[in-house]
Amino acid sequence: MEKGTIIVLNGVSSSGKSSLAKELIKLLPDFFAFSIDDFDLVIEKMEDRVGQRLIPIETEYFYYKNVAMFSNRGVNLILDQIIHDPLTLKNFYEALNGYPVLFVGVHCPVEELLHREQSKGDRRTGLAASQLEYVHKQEIYDVEVNTFNQSLSECAKEIAERLKSTTPLIGFKKSFELVENSSFNLNK
Repeated sequence: MEKGTIIVLNGVSSSGKSSLAKELIKLLPDFFAFSIDDFDLVIEKMEDRVGQRLIPIETEYFYYKNVAMFSNRGVNLILDQIIHDPLTLKNFYEALNGYPVLFVGVHCPVEELLHREQSKGDRRTGLAASQLEYVHKQEIYDVEVNTFNQSLSECAKEIAERLKSTTPLIGFKKSFELVENSSFNLNK
């Protein structure tokens, strides 16, 4: 069975990943959105967060293992996630190395991120800006979009066109090689 393709939307909080995933589903009906936030709801139901009875393994570890399971069965996914620290990066690369990944960088100016955080009111103002200290620093993308300069429809079309292109998907593999050969060691 051929592995399902994984479109990875990587960007900071409020950059427009969830809205972009919904727009992509319209263009790519054989894909399913699978957000780290949605997956965290499963983990949250298992844990007692108030009583601090927590699963002692990071959520992203299980998330990426689930992504691999879907892909192994031929299911195409659109991931909405944030590679926000070295451990998340390690889990991401180790679990999905060898899978067909279209790696997408989702960008938005800091001023707009702050505006979106304030408008939504469901997250700490400044969260996205703080995530920019790590996000997009070590990734090589197959395609990059900006949800402020482009409409969601334009961004989705650009991603869908890249997916249809005959140009090999190498962003994930190149990013993995870059990190593997850098001072950040995946075996730590």
